[in-house]
Amino acid sequence: MPLGKHYDVAGRSMLLHRKGNGGPTVVFLPGGGMFGLYYWNVHNLVAEFTTSVVYDRLGTGWSDAVDLPRTGEQVIDDLRELLRVADVPGPYVLVGHSLGGLYARLHAKRFPDEVAGLVLLDPTHEDVVDYLPEAEARRLREWNTDALSPAPEQLEAMRSAYRDVFGRALAEWPAEIREPLLERGFDTEVYRRSLLEAKNLPELFAEVRDAGPELDVPTFFLSAMGFDAFAEHLVPPAAREAAAESQRARHRLYTDLAAALPRGEVVRLNDAGHSGIAWVRPDAVIQAIRGVLATSSAA
Repeated sequence: MPLGKHYDVAGRSMLLHRKGNGGPTVVFLPGGGMFGLYYWNVHNLVAEFTTSVVYDRLGTGWSDAVDLPRTGEQVIDDLRELLRVADVPGPYVLVGHSLGGLYARLHAKRFPDEVAGLVLLDPTHEDVVDYLPEAEARRLREWNTDALSPAPEQLEAMRSAYRDVFGRALAEWPAEIREPLLERGFDTEVYRRSLLEAKNLPELFAEVRDAGPELDVPTFFLSAMGFDAFAEHLVPPAAREAAAESQRARHRLYTDLAAALPRGEVVRLNDAGHSGIAWVRPDAVIQAIRGVLATSSAA
């Protein structure tokens, strides 16, 4: 464990690392199966101007192992209690990546008084099925979770491939951060368990829909429209146009969502892909966070 401290949350141990001073506090909600320290670079940059927090959800990273998936309500309640016992005061700017974006919005809907703003990094969204090409939309509607529980030989191939991809992406990070992160993240059991976070995606979509209206806070959508060079070899050439079409569909969704919000904004990133948005364009992430802080303080 390269950074952070463990806190007791309802009898289980959760890892949190806090850096910087001031408020509102910025809290990073990782993408599905990812850990807090995957956002180490932007965490450090945020800490230069306000308090920044990264953490591991239960069942991931260096937090205690639990059965996955968990409901959105459980995930948000865990985070609220973690922030309480770690004495991290609100209000919070929630920075949610991918699946973490879904959790961030659920947190904002359930506890609006605690949230000063949202920065959503290519977020998962419950309405995406209405925008995606039909084949991709059908896959989500029918949501077959077999790929999330691969056979041992498939798991090993995936684990090896993605360890190489993440190693390339983090090659310039300090070894004392990078190596423990890769070792933990691609431990066979930890990696196997991490795949299960999104297993209940249709139920999570329903939870977010049922939680009420969107919160009127500054909300930035960062839309990843490129391919991550470190992972490009994982996408066969024949599949790249379909992937690009899905990216364009998500961008239309984010544009519509932002337009429906009193303080919504979309930032299009043509040079970053979904997984690496915070690694490839940390400047855009920081600019969006600063934008939220400036807008919320002026309100």
